[in-house]
Amino acid sequence: MRVLAISFAVLMVTAVIQAVIVAASGSVALLGDTLHNLADALTAVPLAIAFSLGRRAATRRFTYGYGRAEDLAGIVIVLLIAASAALAGYEAGLRLLEPQEMRAVGWVAGAAVVGFLGNEWVARYRIKVGREIGSAALVADGLHARTDGFTSLAVLLGAGGSALGLPIADPIVGLLITVAICFVLRDAAREIYHRLMDAVDPALVDAAERILTTVKGVHGIGSVRLRWIGHALHAEVEILVNHDMSVVDAHAVAVEAEHRLIHDLPRLRAATVHTDPHGPAGADHHATLATHRPT
Repeated sequence: MRVLAISFAVLMVTAVIQAVIVAASGSVALLGDTLHNLADALTAVPLAIAFSLGRRAATRRFTYGYGRAEDLAGIVIVLLIAASAALAGYEAGLRLLEPQEMRAVGWVAGAAVVGFLGNEWVARYRIKVGREIGSAALVADGLHARTDGFTSLAVLLGAGGSALGLPIADPIVGLLITVAICFVLRDAAREIYHRLMDAVDPALVDAAERILTTVKGVHGIGSVRLRWIGHALHAEVEILVNHDMSVVDAHAVAVEAEHRLIHDLPRLRAATVHTDPHGPAGADHHATLATHRPT
């Protein structure tokens, strides 16, 4: 939450400075970059709301809690990015049809540098804290901000072209920035789609299977299912134990498997381990079920 608040403040200050210079210069390339930075800043709002909701305890209606609010926030973020791309492209298209001389070229170049510095600072901060708390999403958001910083530097090309007497350079750079925003939009939309469809990195499934094979008493592994709820993983797995093992002993194996998963698999918050008998009676009955939700 602190990272979101500080990032929001820095990017808003950056966008306001750029907006003032957009009004004075009429640069559509800078307008596109300003809209992009504004959209990036505003993404902190739905994320903050989602993080706040995610802290609420589970209820009898929302038995898994409110972590899915982050996915809803992701949809809002995608819409914000799409809106910024549409507006930037529209303005650049109009200016391409009716080129105008850019005013205050030096200020536009300065605003581009401000955009780069603001995004690079936010990128370093998000990446640093994201690695400290183990948040892949925050690290990715930091890398996204770093890409936006280089997009800001592209505005310098438009300013340079205008200084050389090529007013068409500004709207062309504006269109290039629009294309860059569209690539960001594609990646963000794909990430949200994967979350909504309960997709996970197959490497996580492989890691879970490796962890389970090291648990004493586990003779085989059935299905392994993982899903993200908010920024935490939940697991449901099936393991095979000796068919003649007592319910108490099978339960102990399940608890140990669960314990190992939660402590060895990054970002895993809860696991449900189901044990099936292995041996002559393997298809006849289920041995036990163990669940655990650590505080």
